[in-house]
Parts: sequence; C-alpha cells; structure tokens
Amino acid sequence: MTILSFDLGTKCGWAFKEESKRAKFGTEDLACKKWDGAGMRFVKFTKLLHDLLAKHKPDVVVFEGVRRHRGTDAAHIYGGLMATLQSVCESNNIPYTAYGVTEIKKFWTGKGSADKDAMIAKANDLGYDPKDDNSADALAILFYGLDQLSV
Repeated sequence: MTILSFDLGTKCGWAFKEESKRAKFGTEDLACKKWDGAGMRFVKFTKLLHDLLAKHKPDVVVFEGVRRHRGTDAAHIYGGLMATLQSVCESNNIPYTAYGVTEIKKFWTGKGSADKDAMIAKANDLGYDPKDDNSADALAILFYGLDQLSV
C-alpha cells in the first residue's frame, strides 16, 4: 500500500511511503506573501497536493483530524485545507481518512499529549531528520496510517 500523509496547516508537513521504500517527507510553507490574497494558501496547497499525487500515485491519503484549535484563524485555515484535500481526493478517486491527534501521538511516542520535541525525537530515533515538527508529525501520521490500514 502506498500512503501520502499530511499535517495540515500554514506550515504543511507531508510524508509519503511506498511499501518497500524509505519514507520521504518535507514541509511546505503555505503562508501568504504581503500582496497575496487570503486564498493564495489554498492555491499553493492545491498545487502541492496535485504535484504529490502525480509523482507518487498514493492508494490512500491520511491526515491529522484536528477537533479543536487555539484561534479562529487557525480553525478557518485548517478547514479550508481539509476541504481542499477532500475535494482533490474525491476528484481523483483517492480514498482519504483522518486520525485523531491524541491517538497519533500515543502511537508515535507512547504519550497522547507528547510535545513537539518528543515528536521530533521519535522521528530521529527512527533514522529520520525532520527539519521541524510539521515533518515529524507527517511522519507520525504516515506510520500510524500504515499501522491502521495494514490488514
């Protein structure tokens, strides 16, 4: 099974793994530039998503299903990114699913309330060197998805 995962946000973490290969991962900055319209982050995410889908042809897309945000802007951004992901996946007949934050963190670190440093440390323990917590989270989501979807 080939899986593509996302940690949705302005700093969008992504990870990808084909069955027998090592995971690839990264973080894409979707922040709007000074003169960009507010919708530009969704245009950037749509391009990233189409590029990753075309390059890797995943069987499924998984992402972190956040149920509570610290601020209204973060909630709106997350909702827009989630809607974009779902729409693009539906248009391409690619199944997708979300996993809860606590269950991902508990799977990855053994602690459902793990902080950013713990998420990065676990990625490092597995031989990955994420540049930030967004990539580390995307790796955690990826490996949790692999665990949940493997039968």
